[in-house]
Amino acid sequence: MNLKKDYKMETIEVQALRGIDLQIPANEYVAIMGPSGSGKSTLMNILGCLDAPTEGKYFLNSVDVTLLNDKELSAIRNKNIGFVFQSFNLLPRMSALHNVELPLMYAGVEKSKRKEIALRSLEKVGLSDRVHHKPSELSGGQRQRVSIARALVNNPGIILADEPTGALDSKSGEEIMAIFGKLHREGHTIIVITHETSIAAHCRRIIYLKDGTIHSDKMTEPNSSNQ
Repeated sequence: MNLKKDYKMETIEVQALRGIDLQIPANEYVAIMGPSGSGKSTLMNILGCLDAPTEGKYFLNSVDVTLLNDKELSAIRNKNIGFVFQSFNLLPRMSALHNVELPLMYAGVEKSKRKEIALRSLEKVGLSDRVHHKPSELSGGQRQRVSIARALVNNPGIILADEPTGALDSKSGEEIMAIFGKLHREGHTIIVITHETSIAAHCRRIIYLKDGTIHSDKMTEPNSSNQ
């Protein structure tokens, strides 16, 4: 609530967020839009517990995360939030299966269970036949599916996707958004950061930022592929 974030760039102070009041209920499907410099990325980093506000409070599952230390923030991220990035962020020398297993390793899941959980996650995004392929052997859409599978392995309540279709052709982008729609129907909260109107149209709510404030916040009629 009343989130503010200031940055210092040499002698200049930049107000990235100027007082954001926002509630996102569980199982919401939200797009956060806005031009470059509007505060989208800053807000995403705070929502994902990757950064802290200069002022204000952020409650995640009734916990004030602004009071947590780095170790506690890392734990809450690993348990509650799955991240999907435009650049996929896959390790190039690892297979799809091993990339998806990584969060389970960090969470301390025993080896015998990691493979089973990772395979189930890859099956969920339609990649059962590509588990041993490395990222270089996969298309862009398939790589993004791997990153979604990786985001899902710890069964987080929230999927935070930063420009998830930005590096994809339109057909692959639609397929990725169809997966997010399915995950939303299964109960996940989906937050998509995007500058593309066609991508935001898949969501149930569109929040538009401008100059570090909420310019508009509207419920929408979702795209037919999201039904």
